[in-house]
Amino acid sequence: MDQHQDPAATAADLNYSTPEGRRGFWAATISSWLGTTMEYVDFALYGLATALVFNQVFFPEQTPLVALFVGFSTYAVGFLARPLGAIFFGRLGDKHGRKVVLVVTVALMGGATTLIGLIPGYAQIGAAAPALLVLLRLAQGFGAGAELSGSAIILTEYAPRRRRGLVASIVALGSNSGTLLASAVWLAVLQLPEEQLFSWGWRIPFVASIFIAVAALLIRRVMKETPVFRAAADEEGESPAQAKAVTPAEAEGATWWTRNKAFFVMVGLRIGENGPSYMAQGFLVGYVAQALLVDESVPTTAVLIASVLGFAVIPASGLLTDRFGRRIVYRVFCALLILIIVPAFMLLDSREPAVVIAVIVVAMCLASLGIFGAQAAYGVELFGVRNRFSKMALAKELGSIVSGGTAPAVASGLLAAVGAWWPLAVYWIVMAGIGFVTTFFAPETRGRDLTALDDATVDPALPGRSPAA
Repeated sequence: MDQHQDPAATAADLNYSTPEGRRGFWAATISSWLGTTMEYVDFALYGLATALVFNQVFFPEQTPLVALFVGFSTYAVGFLARPLGAIFFGRLGDKHGRKVVLVVTVALMGGATTLIGLIPGYAQIGAAAPALLVLLRLAQGFGAGAELSGSAIILTEYAPRRRRGLVASIVALGSNSGTLLASAVWLAVLQLPEEQLFSWGWRIPFVASIFIAVAALLIRRVMKETPVFRAAADEEGESPAQAKAVTPAEAEGATWWTRNKAFFVMVGLRIGENGPSYMAQGFLVGYVAQALLVDESVPTTAVLIASVLGFAVIPASGLLTDRFGRRIVYRVFCALLILIIVPAFMLLDSREPAVVIAVIVVAMCLASLGIFGAQAAYGVELFGVRNRFSKMALAKELGSIVSGGTAPAVASGLLAAVGAWWPLAVYWIVMAGIGFVTTFFAPETRGRDLTALDDATVDPALPGRSPAA
């Protein structure tokens, strides 16, 4: 397809062709990377802290397995606020632009994460300590509900059409950077004597995260609105969400399901990625350290190695979607996730450090890195410009609630109840299987016109639905 037939591609490509446009592109890219880094520093720090120290700092009266379950339950609480953040900030982003939302969300997440590092422990203030922890997790989740989707939209709407998959995958590089930074700092903190670790050492990573938030905030304040949003607003005379124009699907009398199918497709795709992702980078760390009694530095080292490899895995995944299409690459990742998990748990039972590290690294490269890189542009292209931010953000966060946010808690509960790994493998397979099946209902979106009002799942014969490039 000729790029001049694609208004969205023309807007992004023409923007990048000017010096000012290239500066805007790089400002958006760096700010999106830093913002997503901040989000995943938040969640990786919390996940690692829950697996390694929070059981003693905030839940000292519980047995190790019960404390692990309670800790990951507070981890899940943050995800309950994410749909509310997605609704609030998503609507704001569709009406008033992407930039304003991302300025607020990074400030909210950064402040909450820093304050977690300042909460007194259970020994100092009793039950108020875990209560404050839950409150700040809710604040983190409210901001994070729009951060990931907003960053993906910024990158995709700024990217030249033929490189959307690669450019959008930078949002996954941000998540990888956050996980890498969090695991590296935790690996250093774990070298402290146990008394210092549990008294003040665990606080260092949380308080230090403020520097990332400030850097992202400063860049976002000078960042310009995306070329796609500006082009759509110019065409409609106001923001797409405020325009009164009838969409092609509405004009043709499309059914409610046709007009909203993309939302449910996104939920299914998200479940297939997010559940295995949070099990790989969160629960497996606690499982290896608390249930298999392997030294804590072993799974932490594995997370660090996987995060380093992610800087190659993620862009490679984005490039594959540009070359072969979004749908087939996503389907292959889901199939691989289904195939690896039973052998993975069997190998973890060996408790051999090298084997444990290899298993976690492979699981993260597939579940937390590669498939995430493939999802970035796919999710944005699924939706029409009028409600892209609100629908995409809410779909992703609902998918997270029923998969990623609750996966460590559900897995911990299954482990405590059954005392074996096989229910965990079944749970993983079900989530990856949902993603796999969803790809057969999802359209191919590569090269789609991003200024189209309708979602990509409307009848291909309707106006506004561009074929794949």
